[in-house]
Amino acid sequence: MIENEQAAAINPGDAVDEKVSLSDRFGLWLGFHAVDQNTYLDMVNTYIRTYEVRIEAEDARREALQWSMERGARSGRVAWQFVQHLRARY
Repeated sequence: MIENEQAAAINPGDAVDEKVSLSDRFGLWLGFHAVDQNTYLDMVNTYIRTYEVRIEAEDARREALQWSMERGARSGRVAWQFVQHLRARY
């Protein structure tokens, strides 16, 4: 049974080739680069001001840092998702 499952499994090299093929075909690369804490908090604060989310600065800071720790990253994408969460909550 194990041999049958392994025989039917997708070869990891084939999976990588498929991803590269899609990238070459559509030419789209999305990068979610990690940033330092201050840059992440600046992004969060900019989004908060832009969308006029009413939250105390210290609460926003604390929650944004907790949000990034729960997701294991600090990036523009994580900052955006956090502020969207705040917008829905408030």
